[in-house]
Amino acid sequence: MGSRDQEQKTQNTDFAGQAVATRDAYGAALLELGKSNKNIVVLDADLSGSTKTKGFSKAFPERFFNMGISEQDMIGTAGGLSLTGKVPFASTFAVFETGRAWEQIRQTLCYSHLNVKLAATHSGITVGEDGASHQSLEDIALMRVLPGMTVIVPADGFETKQAIDAAAEFEGPVYIRLGRSKVPAVMPKDYKFQIGKAYTYSLGKDATIVAAGIMVSAALEAKEILSKEGIDAGVINMSTIKPLDGGALLAAADKSKLILTAEEHSIIGGLGSAVAEFLSENHPVKVVKIGMRDTFGCSGPPKELLQLYGLTAANMAETIKESLR
Repeated sequence: MGSRDQEQKTQNTDFAGQAVATRDAYGAALLELGKSNKNIVVLDADLSGSTKTKGFSKAFPERFFNMGISEQDMIGTAGGLSLTGKVPFASTFAVFETGRAWEQIRQTLCYSHLNVKLAATHSGITVGEDGASHQSLEDIALMRVLPGMTVIVPADGFETKQAIDAAAEFEGPVYIRLGRSKVPAVMPKDYKFQIGKAYTYSLGKDATIVAAGIMVSAALEAKEILSKEGIDAGVINMSTIKPLDGGALLAAADKSKLILTAEEHSIIGGLGSAVAEFLSENHPVKVVKIGMRDTFGCSGPPKELLQLYGLTAANMAETIKESLR
């Protein structure tokens, strides 16, 4: 059977302060975990070069399982391995992991609360030229609704490395959303990731942007654009979407006139929905959502797609200005 995997191998990097793809950080984190924890096992659906699990497969071939183009079997096998005391990381593209294997994730992993980590790459429209069929815009919603599932969307390579380490120590199913393209380094070098804790850069008296994943860097840029026009905007990196950091949201709602959410995902069921649900019950404030608006993506360069669908700093800044008017 021919491989559908044609991407090149990961380059080694320490990630702090460097622009890297979050999938690259994942691959490097697995290698380190494999050395320190012999219970770590990795499964992949014939995409190990693309998901960056290939390094682990070469270093620890006895603990790597290429399941072929069979995501459902991969999840079931990962669940079985977890029952023997192993800590499985199961990887493929986000659209395949959450779409093709949703029933197995629900029935096998979540219902039995098995200790399996789903590290899904190539999420969002920045998959680019692969087009709508490969651009997962529903995965956060699909995972967030499952009882007992933890959902993490790291913002850069530095945070990804820490999130993978934290997931390995955490007991229970975890979904970690990773990307294909390089992203800017946005987390400070003294940052310490904790599951369920957001990172607040600042709170704005006019607006606070709550972002996740690649949208955190755009949010920080939007903050600077607005500052030049006399608008005080803050930024929160909500890298754990479930469980949500309610304390950080309450602090923002208490200070800001407006909350803007920003995600590379559908505005239905993702970060924006989670924030709006929480604030409507606990501290009503106006919430405006930036994201994919009930549409599929299309084929094109990642940067052009972000511009086409309004997922840019300029669009965030303009949306905030219009909402404040």
